[in-house]
Amino acid sequence: MNTLQELLEKINRLEKELARELQKKQEEFSYTIHKNKVYFEDAVRQQHKLLVTRLHTYLFRAPFLNILTAPVIWACLPPALLLDLLVSVYHRICFPIYGIPRVKRSDYLVIDRHALQYLNIIEKVNCLYCGYFNGLIAYIQEIAARTEQYWCPIKHARRLKTMHSRYRLYLEYGDGREYRKRLEKIRRDFADLEEER
Repeated sequence: MNTLQELLEKINRLEKELARELQKKQEEFSYTIHKNKVYFEDAVRQQHKLLVTRLHTYLFRAPFLNILTAPVIWACLPPALLLDLLVSVYHRICFPIYGIPRVKRSDYLVIDRHALQYLNIIEKVNCLYCGYFNGLIAYIQEIAARTEQYWCPIKHARRLKTMHSRYRLYLEYGDGREYRKRLEKIRRDFADLEEER
């Protein structure tokens, strides 16, 4: 195994460790998750209700430009919904044909912050929007990553700002022999996804 591969695997292990540490926050903030629903202890829920900023106070304190630009943010929603539909149709039709494991939508689109009792209605709607939008981008990125693994599993020559989940499996840029030799194997290499289940 080369050094780059070892580093990518180390990053993957550290990401998993980070996820485990974040899970420990459940105990600190007194909540449990059952069937994807979050439950706070009664005393914590009561305290959260005391922290809500009333709607008129929230609007009065909001910077004018935030209010003025809100329609611009919300104008992104219709194209996002259309993109969601198109990518989901592609995913459902093509992945079985290519033999690519499907992406579990609920692993990426996590909508739960709107249930926090310390948020007012505007904050809840904003959290709903952001949770959907960022989850959608992550969901689409995973679909695109698996598609890229099937069609073009070659690393880029230039440095990427972020690497998606499948990138570590890709072949080195410029290594034509390995590309021809290992393409079919890499196209079908989703064993790590089976291990996660």
